[in-house]
Order: sequence, then C-alpha cells, then structure tokens
Amino acid sequence: MSRQRRNRFRRLDGILLLDKPRGLSSNQALQQARRLFEAEKAGHTGSLDPLATGLLPVCFGEATKIAGGLLGARKAYDTVARLGVVTDTDDADGQPLRQRPVPVLDLATIDAALRALTGRIQQRPPVYSALKRGGEPLYAKARRGETIEVEPREVEVHAFELRSAADLLDCGEPLLRLHVECGSGTYVRSLVRDLGEALGCGAHVAELRRLWVDPFREPRLWTPGDLEALAARGRHCLDACLLPVEAGMASWPQLAVGPAQAARLSYGQSVDGGFATRGPVAILDQDGRALGLGEVDGAGCLRPQRLFSWACSQPPART
Repeated sequence: MSRQRRNRFRRLDGILLLDKPRGLSSNQALQQARRLFEAEKAGHTGSLDPLATGLLPVCFGEATKIAGGLLGARKAYDTVARLGVVTDTDDADGQPLRQRPVPVLDLATIDAALRALTGRIQQRPPVYSALKRGGEPLYAKARRGETIEVEPREVEVHAFELRSAADLLDCGEPLLRLHVECGSGTYVRSLVRDLGEALGCGAHVAELRRLWVDPFREPRLWTPGDLEALAARGRHCLDACLLPVEAGMASWPQLAVGPAQAARLSYGQSVDGGFATRGPVAILDQDGRALGLGEVDGAGCLRPQRLFSWACSQPPART
C-alpha cells in the first residue's frame, strides 16, 4: 500500500504586515507568504497593483474572518505622477494612449487641482481593475479588447497633497510627488488620471507605495527577504513576526462579555445586555481575548456575526 503524502500545511492564526515588492500581484505575494508559513488558510485585505509596493496585510486562519472589515479601512499612499502621458491602465505598466505637452504650471494651479479632487467626489474606476461585471473582472474584458463603460461612483479622499514638484519646476522630469489618504474603493490611479486632465496634459502613476492601513498606522513591515531569513532560523522565528488577531480589530468598538453571554453567542443566540454601543462591534471575553464580530441592534441586543473557532462553546445557560 502506498504511503499518503503528508500535508505540510498547518493551522495558523495571525496577521502578517507584508511589504509587497514591485512586480508581484497581491495574490502572488499572498501565495508566497502562505507557502513560507505553511498556512492552511490565508487571505489579503485590499489588492495592490503589480506596480505598487508597501503594506499588504495578510490574514492567516481565523484572521480571515475580519479581512472584510479591513478592506473598508482608511489607507495612505505616496505616489509619483508622470505628467503628459495617458496610459490604458492609468499607470506605467500600461500602453501609452495619448501624449501631450505639459503646460507651464505653478504651485497654486497644482494645489487648486488637488483640492478639487479632495473630499467626497465622484470617481470613475480604471477600466483595468478587479471590479467585476457579470462575474468577471473588468481587466479580463479589457484585455480581450471589449469596449467597457465604467460608471462613476462616490468615494472619499481625505487628503490629496503635493509632496514635491521640484522635478517639474526645475525643468527636470515632469513628475509630481503626491500623498493620498482615502477610504474604501478609491483608486489612486484614477486620482492621478483626473489630476492630469485637470492640469490639461494627462498623467499616469509612475510609482505607488501604500504606507498604512487602519488600524496599522505605524506598521513594522516584513519583506519577502526578511521572511526567508527568519524561516532559515526556524519556524518559531518566522511565527514571531505575526500579530494576533486582536491587533486587526482595534478599529471596531469593543464589547466585553461574561462566560454565560459568550456561551449564548457561540450557539448563535443573541444577548440582551442593554448595550449602549450600536452597530458592528468586536466581541471580547473578560480576559481581553477576541471571540469574534457581532452587531448591536437598535434595542441594545448583541447578535453574533462571525465568531472565531476558539470562542466559548459550552452549552448556553437555561432561562
């Protein structure tokens, strides 16, 4: 009888703050990390284009249950816009579509264009994006040459600021170095594209780096090289760079529950505790360990949404 191949993947819970290198898709970076950690289950929170670098939170195991909440978190980027050239992907990886001369610009003109793209604005996502239509990503349709009309949608841009225009104003390369802070669904490529149109010459993203994602405002990032070096020293060294699941739940209002309440929640039953907080919450036990996500309705009743596997599973108390 042949021996079955041993499954080398393991149960692993935690969050990795990966510094994604340029040239990899988010899924490629995710799969590299998953294989290195030998994790059974993994997911990332918010795609980065292959051109982009920087923070890609990777959730292992039970942490994948909070990934959806992290997708909607506020994010910050530094980007470099190249003026004068429009590409089909709105970044340097695309094919040039139009080239126009860059007019004489001053700081006041640039700042006014940036302000007009700040706040709650209507934005048209790039044609080459992971948004789906008919169950298929738009980029797949675009690669086949299909004509695609993308409807504008409302997004929130908290900050769109000029870091430096020295390259441009000193008669060097037509580059603007910019800082962006934005909410869920905002495309930096679209912001740069629209900025270029406002300045009368077009533009595309030449460089893009994600700096932080709430609640990871000052992240300690790990490059693939860092992780390879840790893995060579042993699995315990590699695992030490993971954050606990609780670290990713800091943006949710937190509710602590007692053992009897935790037991009811683990069986899918609601808890009528007269909770003052309303809406989505992180549920903790009395020792501060996360049990999962829930929601408090208008009557102050806590209902479980997604609980972690280690949540209390003792039978609920009889009433």
